[in-house]
Amino acid sequence: MLADISDRRIQQALRDKAKALIHSPEQQGNPLVDELAGYRSVRAVGQRYRIVYRVDRDTVMVIVIALGLRREGDKRDIYRLAKKRLADKKAKGKP
Repeated sequence: MLADISDRRIQQALRDKAKALIHSPEQQGNPLVDELAGYRSVRAVGQRYRIVYRVDRDTVMVIVIALGLRREGDKRDIYRLAKKRLADKKAKGKP
């Protein structure tokens, strides 16, 4: 998803924000609900982009599952894409 963003400054800002999740990831962003329960979302790049992630406490790991623009009602909305990714993983039998 990061490679799909053509502006390298935005790519770098998203990388920086994702790296910042190393420090207290559960205190950053907001918990999500419904199909994305167990995941969190943090705003990035002037509040336009979102990074959807999960914190794996067993291995002390932050797993970014999606990043992109919040476009409510649009098929390219980051939350819609994150839900699709998770549904695809579940269909393939992956956690």
